[in-house]
Amino acid sequence: MDNNKPLVNRVAASGLITINLEDFFPTEEVVVFDIKDYLYMELMLKEKDFRTALKAHDWEQYKGKHLLVYCSTDAIVPVWAFMLVTAYATPHAASIFNGEAASFYQQYFHTALANFNGEQYEGKRIVIKGCSNKPVPVSAYVELTRLLQPYAQSIMYGEPCSTVPIFKRPRKLK
Repeated sequence: MDNNKPLVNRVAASGLITINLEDFFPTEEVVVFDIKDYLYMELMLKEKDFRTALKAHDWEQYKGKHLLVYCSTDAIVPVWAFMLVTAYATPHAASIFNGEAASFYQQYFHTALANFNGEQYEGKRIVIKGCSNKPVPVSAYVELTRLLQPYAQSIMYGEPCSTVPIFKRPRKLK
């Protein structure tokens, strides 16, 4: 073995481009408004009490945040209750979403990837980074793969040192 040979980083030299879906993750905090907390015995909505509670609520706490509005109990909540919460929160929140976190992230990534330009990866070898530290939905990996496939030479999942092949463009015959 020749100890004088320089070490070569084969991953860096491979020409692989890594795309990390965590880079698309919202930078603003995501917070919850659970209507359950404003129901009588967590079962019924009393309009007068609900309106009074919303007026007294500190809406400023949602400034610049993504607000998820839902009811975590099986109570029947009229549509107007969600609309009323939205009316109070709109001047403060960065966005308002009706649903739980998993649904919010799915829609958020769908919107974030809507402007993704796969064409810039024409003929490139792509690794879509796995092992997220944040709750990146599976649908985001599916959508990114769909957007890259018409352009990429190959698409892999994982880390550059350990990937799972997903797609490889067939070589053109000469």
